[in-house]
Amino acid sequence: MIARMKSNTIYNLCYVAAGIFLAAWIFVSIQQMHQYGGWLLMLFFLSLVVAFRGNKFLKGFSYTVLIFAAVSLSMYYPDYFKTLGGFNLSLIIVPLLQLIMFGMGTELSMQDFSRILQMPKGVIIGIVCHYTIMPMIGFGVANMFNFPPEIAAGIILVGCSPSGLASNVMCYLSRGNLALSVSVTTVSTLLAPLLTPLLMRFLGGSFITIHLLDMVWEMVKMVVIPVAAGMLLRYLLKGKATWLNKVLPITSMIGIVLILVIIIAKGRDALLQVGALIVLATFIHNTLGYLLGYWSARLFKFNERDSRTIALEVGMQNAGLASALASKISTSPAVALAPAVFGPMMNITGSLLSSWWHNRVPKDDLVDNEKIADEKEVLKADIL
Repeated sequence: MIARMKSNTIYNLCYVAAGIFLAAWIFVSIQQMHQYGGWLLMLFFLSLVVAFRGNKFLKGFSYTVLIFAAVSLSMYYPDYFKTLGGFNLSLIIVPLLQLIMFGMGTELSMQDFSRILQMPKGVIIGIVCHYTIMPMIGFGVANMFNFPPEIAAGIILVGCSPSGLASNVMCYLSRGNLALSVSVTTVSTLLAPLLTPLLMRFLGGSFITIHLLDMVWEMVKMVVIPVAAGMLLRYLLKGKATWLNKVLPITSMIGIVLILVIIIAKGRDALLQVGALIVLATFIHNTLGYLLGYWSARLFKFNERDSRTIALEVGMQNAGLASALASKISTSPAVALAPAVFGPMMNITGSLLSSWWHNRVPKDDLVDNEKIADEKEVLKADIL
């Protein structure tokens, strides 16, 4: 009891600290003392990260807020994230993405592929919806806002990317079908080296030049080879290195943060010019993905749990992969801006949507206790 009271006191103090740092940031901004603004804004977000850990509802937002803390520094002091001792930090984007994909591979097993065979209709519909709805919405949004070609191409690139592991976490929180979520994520990722370049050539070719075979090879290097290496390592170790399950997820989260801040630092000037419009465009792209994904599933007579799952699988993209790929298909940093904004955006909207669904048990949810236990094991094995 005493320990809990002490914890609550710490969390409350962090809220107070966040308020102080925010007030200080507003003051220095008014006084145009911008050399201090980035540090104060970062401390504001870091205080919220700790404070949110003490709240059951807000806890899921802590990682997103941590991203905002890092992005604050990147926006205020971009030179810190462009070079380090003369080394171009952009060169580590692809290796970081490969490390993230390697981590995903270590979490995959033959059991994951057997689940795909057990629910072929759900996986097929989920994949078809993902690779039709999001690319077409991205194409429509890019043209609607009349963005410069490079930014428009980045929006389309997000839409053509596979779903990410974040959708699996959100699915679990929303009382969705976790096995279906993991299966759709796995298949969409493995199909990405073929489908993403083809869709980009078809939809984004009018904005930037897309070299199809080069893009396919880049995606093979970023996705297929690291995932295959991760699966091979899992097979060879046969569960003997359980520490990997703890280290790699943390490494992946750090990798995503680093990718985002490097990309934002490179495209900071362009982001300041059209930042608000990119935020609005990515919000529309993301939320329409949820909406159309959900009702497409209902149209195909899926139950509530599966419909929630497909909604999240359609609306949530692998923004990290899109960011890394952007650096390979174009020399313009503007192409990577939309993926960099989409990542935090989908985490915020996904957390809100999953929290809302979590408090609303599906009426047609007839899942027995054994299946619920199986899904918890899936979450533990494939996510955590």
